[in-house]
Amino acid sequence: MQVHYKTFGCKANQYDTERMRQALEAAGRGVRSSGLEDADLCVVNTCTVTNQADAGARRFIRRAARRNPEAKILVAGCSAVLRAGQYRGMPEVDAVVEGHDPAAVLAESARVLAPTLPQLGTRRSLGRGHIESVAAAVLRRRAGATRGWLKVQDGCDRKCAFCATRLARGASRSRNPDEVVAEALTLARSHPELVITGVHIGHYGRDLTPRSTLTALVRRLLDAVPGPRFRLGSIEATEIDDGLLDLLSGSDGRLAPHLHMPLQSGADPVLRGMRRWHTREQYRRRALEIAARVRPIGLGADIIAGFPGETPADHASTVSLVRELPFSYLHVFPYSPRDQTAATELPGRVPERISRERARELRELADEKGRHYARKQGGHEVEVVMEGTGGTALTGDYLRVAVAADRPPNPAVLHRGRLSRDGSRVSISGEAPTWR
Repeated sequence: MQVHYKTFGCKANQYDTERMRQALEAAGRGVRSSGLEDADLCVVNTCTVTNQADAGARRFIRRAARRNPEAKILVAGCSAVLRAGQYRGMPEVDAVVEGHDPAAVLAESARVLAPTLPQLGTRRSLGRGHIESVAAAVLRRRAGATRGWLKVQDGCDRKCAFCATRLARGASRSRNPDEVVAEALTLARSHPELVITGVHIGHYGRDLTPRSTLTALVRRLLDAVPGPRFRLGSIEATEIDDGLLDLLSGSDGRLAPHLHMPLQSGADPVLRGMRRWHTREQYRRRALEIAARVRPIGLGADIIAGFPGETPADHASTVSLVRELPFSYLHVFPYSPRDQTAATELPGRVPERISRERARELRELADEKGRHYARKQGGHEVEVVMEGTGGTALTGDYLRVAVAADRPPNPAVLHRGRLSRDGSRVSISGEAPTWR
């Protein structure tokens, strides 16, 4: 059986898709198809971060059904939690899993495909115990990728006014550290870099007994898994403690010197409307402390332009903060209303044209700062991980660079090289040594 996977959204969703893929393959129920046209089953893992994300998933489903009318379509993920009825009402959809459970995806795929593919297995092989045991295995690899995702927690306890993800994902839940280490050891066989990801990784360990922290988990991973470079996924600036900074600055690159710290706005009135828990000054102070302690460090952030109630002065405050802080890149989005979130009830809606213009200004500023940062790193020795076979690589501080090499570099290892003067290319000189 050929299976096509389509993932919308974040790294946590991409990780969940890999768990779904692994569960189906382990049960002997499918291999990844070379394309949608060849698939017997299409698994769509949806995102609900914006209404546009929902609409994008529905457009893809209709397009998939037109391109391959014979394929069964299974919808899962965050949007499937909040809009299950809508997906079940689509004539193109054959099954809906409300969430990301690979066992449920495996069971539903068997249900919709078994009548036409009786060779899937015996009734005993479809038993719930078998399905759950197959789906519970740790993730072995991220198929077709050099960088592996290591999901350490799910859910979120915060209540940001613009976010629907917590409604779909539920409360914050941390994985057992022994399980995380076991999965990292397995993933390290296939991936020279592992990205520590989740929905709110800064809250890792708060729900465990005994209570733990993300810093303790990262320290254990660095000690117990000697091969790969680790990288932190998105994490709040105010949840980066001094111990984590010690690891970023003192691990000789094993913990990549890169932080993505959501900002959302640089104006306190907007932050209050968003129900964020930090002020402009708290974020500013912590970002400058981080940049002073870890050198060099790639710093990124998310920003929402045109949030309800954002005035020209608020936007100017955000622009001012971005100019001051040493960001190397930004992810900027014009505000998009999301059903079932508190932000939809706020007054002061900013016209879409103005939101787009403010987002454009911030992106242009981010591009300028990114070029400045890359030039500062030009000429330095770096260690990079290849990004597939596309001829690009990623440095520890998150510069995406073109690769110059005498022969195709081995994607299964880290490589050492020197950046060009403008920081846009790396000349590979050899494989990076394994950390002791």
